[in-house]
Amino acid sequence: MTEQPDLFEKKIKPSNIPLAEKIRPREIAEIQGQQKLLEKGSTLLNMIEQDNYSSFILWGPPGTGKTTIARVIAGKTRNRFLSYSAVLSSIKDVKLVMQEAEYNLHTSNVSTILFIDEIHRFNKSQQDAFLHYIEVGAIILIGATTENPSFEIIPALLSRCQVYVLEILQPDDIISILKRGLKMLGSERKIPAETMKYLADQSGGDGRKALNYLEFIFQNTPGEQLVDIRTAAKIITRKSMFYDKNREEHYNVISALHKSLRGSDPQAGLYWLARMLEAGEDPLYIARRLVRFATEDVGLADPNAIVQAVAVKEAVHFLGMPEANTALAQLVIYLATSPKSNSVYKAYEKASTDAGATSHLGVPLSIRNAPTPLMKDLEYGKEYKYSHDYDYAYSYQKYFPDNLDEKEYYIPSGFGFEKEIRKRLDWWLRLRHKEKDSS
Repeated sequence: MTEQPDLFEKKIKPSNIPLAEKIRPREIAEIQGQQKLLEKGSTLLNMIEQDNYSSFILWGPPGTGKTTIARVIAGKTRNRFLSYSAVLSSIKDVKLVMQEAEYNLHTSNVSTILFIDEIHRFNKSQQDAFLHYIEVGAIILIGATTENPSFEIIPALLSRCQVYVLEILQPDDIISILKRGLKMLGSERKIPAETMKYLADQSGGDGRKALNYLEFIFQNTPGEQLVDIRTAAKIITRKSMFYDKNREEHYNVISALHKSLRGSDPQAGLYWLARMLEAGEDPLYIARRLVRFATEDVGLADPNAIVQAVAVKEAVHFLGMPEANTALAQLVIYLATSPKSNSVYKAYEKASTDAGATSHLGVPLSIRNAPTPLMKDLEYGKEYKYSHDYDYAYSYQKYFPDNLDEKEYYIPSGFGFEKEIRKRLDWWLRLRHKEKDSS
């Protein structure tokens, strides 16, 4: 069988390997920022200490230690350990290794730990390939992913794996990592505490990125003894924002915008709007979500909200970016400061439930249209009361199906224009009672 490449295969390392690789932890105790995941008595630590594994997925942002944990396991386990990257390897390569692992299981009673980095890069049909080999015990799968497993890992595979969540690294964790990097660089140059904090802040919780910044600064300041914030800022180019338009962070941020507006906080709303726009989000997507917000969370408490939202949607389409940013900002402020009501949303949800359960009930004959003589003969429209023929343009009649009790779906809130709507509904209700009492 052809020998497959291994990510962790021992090779002669060149002298110019990146700093992040040079100081990669070799022991669990050296891993920064994952104290909760790796605390004494935790499931993951117990597996490592006892060298007794079941399949699991490591999920967390870049540079938080997923591959490092796998390498620590590779260095400690007595099991056969193989590693692949879903970016560099095909599922065909991995299948060959798993077939070999199954052979080893049946001939030598040996299981294989298989580490797949970026496992979400295998599509959902390709992920099916792991199921059999996990099921029979041929492999113990360790997957690493930056994407939410709920969306990117097939349910059948997810059900066979524990999911361990790695937290984004805090500034103090990053600073500790940078101090280790400084020792490795062995330079006489000094990095003041404020510069270290600046690098930690710029890294966005990514330890690898922080070390790359540090190494790049050292390479570009060969004659300087002191590296201040100004010097560091000149060297580090503007980083890409932590935002993915197609995956979980996309939905997290739009959720944050929606909930900020619902909570009547225009300041937070503007912040999340800027996070999306500056990261390159489609402004029409944001506009569509704000149109939805205008009906779901403002509704008839301010009927002008939907007018404003649609107008801004048209402005975004007409102007494009970046000119449309202020139109969206105006709408965010308007919606955040509008009176709030989800009465329309709740009314439709209740009506939808009843409609699904009673769709077999026919429309009452009295309110059916009768465009043909046959329909009239069948009493379509008979006894219909034309509202405009009555005082106040109102006369009570039942509009629900004959075998369905009248329901109250829409209940106005006490805010904004819905106070006026409540008055109107109460007035029609009094007319109804008066008509019933007189009959």
